[in-house]
Amino acid sequence: MHGQHDPKRDEVPNAISTQAEEFSRRLTAIGQSRLAAAAQAAVDGLHALTVELRPSGEEFRQAIDFLTEIGHYADARRQEWVLFADVLGVSSLIEDQNSPRPAGATPNTLAGPFYRADMPEMPLGANISRDHKGEPLEVAGRIIALDGGGVGDAVVEIWQANAEGLYENQEPDKQPEFNLRGRFRTDPQGQFRFTTVKPKGYALPSDGPVGQLMSALGLGLERPAHIHFRVSAEGFETLTTHIFDRSDPAIGRDAIFGVKPELMAEFRALPPNGGKRKYALDLTLVLCPRRRGETATSGRR
Repeated sequence: MHGQHDPKRDEVPNAISTQAEEFSRRLTAIGQSRLAAAAQAAVDGLHALTVELRPSGEEFRQAIDFLTEIGHYADARRQEWVLFADVLGVSSLIEDQNSPRPAGATPNTLAGPFYRADMPEMPLGANISRDHKGEPLEVAGRIIALDGGGVGDAVVEIWQANAEGLYENQEPDKQPEFNLRGRFRTDPQGQFRFTTVKPKGYALPSDGPVGQLMSALGLGLERPAHIHFRVSAEGFETLTTHIFDRSDPAIGRDAIFGVKPELMAEFRALPPNGGKRKYALDLTLVLCPRRRGETATSGRR
């Protein structure tokens, strides 16, 4: 009745709108769950944004059209929704939350869309560039534990873009199978080495709705040059990470927020050999122990 206190109203204090308040009351009547909590948080956020911005009916229709267009660009070959999450920093945030690393361990990053699990195993020192196009890069690395000891017999998987900023599975008719991909095993001291070519940075797809949004915002889609590494070893968490060229002009504006200080390295120039420029990269990747109850493949994404 009018004037009576409704105790259920106290269960949804500070509701941003009457609609959000009623939505919360309906969820509360059903019972708590993680899905309900997620739905409530999403509704609260959307209503708070709507109250703050006060969009017109036309602006609301434009937002719906944008989300619909993202769906039209999502299929088996392209996932525009993932791209949208990437450029908003959501994908990187989720990776940070789900793959925390203790101090001193190499940070985990997104694997990206170009990883192939079937890359061939190669002997230490092999050249993963199968077309030899680009400036040679000699990579010498070591896999260690948090205590500094080398991790022998660790599996190190590598994949990267070529000197034009393109991956082998982006242009299968132009690059040899497994170009710039390889799997190596560390020696007893945890060391590995291989030859490749200096990668070039690239831009994420700009022809879809996400690219158009970023352009309208004045934000770029650049990714600084990098090499991907995935390291697995008995007794350790699997590490998936990038090593970035710190001299790349886009190092401070990675479109998917993957750059961290620990992942920047110098792709240093060596004296010319026969007139051709050559580079070298030295790196150390630090693994952390597998947590109790974790399987050997946990974290492999």
